[in-house]
Amino acid sequence: MFAGENELKGDPRLPAINKSIRVFPNYPKPGIMFQDITTLLLDHKAFKGTVDIFVERYRDMDISVVAGVEARGFFFGPSIALAIGAKFVPLRKPKKLPGEVISEDYELEYGTDRLEMHVGAVNPGERSVVIDDFVATGGTLSAAKRLLERVGAEVVECACVVGLPEPEEDRRRLDDTPLYILVGPTLDERCF
Repeated sequence: MFAGENELKGDPRLPAINKSIRVFPNYPKPGIMFQDITTLLLDHKAFKGTVDIFVERYRDMDISVVAGVEARGFFFGPSIALAIGAKFVPLRKPKKLPGEVISEDYELEYGTDRLEMHVGAVNPGERSVVIDDFVATGGTLSAAKRLLERVGAEVVECACVVGLPEPEEDRRRLDDTPLYILVGPTLDERCF
């Protein structure tokens, strides 16, 4: 679900967020239109608007875990967690966390990867939301969801700043867990 299609239709923060994202064609490989959100971080109003929209959405949902997907989910997740009174749990790439971890493999639109989480970071029954910067096929979010569910957490929603429209097969990857997207991809003259 795109935020601008429902409760945030006409919200001026959404075009500001979209405008602050730059695109690199054919990165990291031919055919990929990389949505670079680092420029969003440079625009304090757009960055604050992004965090505020997520906080407004999750504030009253009894969320106890905000899980951020490495690396760009780390830009938004901690701020959201602090604002809603939840803990932040980093979902890291392989061999980045010391100690005992559990892991989940997944396929990307341009390869394969793995997410890891500390054992004991999330308890059974905790309500969680997964945050990342971009969703294309849903593979990374699906792996994050499976990882959290393996320890007994309830994944209430997955959320991204930028996302492609959801084909039916991508929704099935998330097993009907809602997917909340702030803006669609930028595909215009702002390509670098």
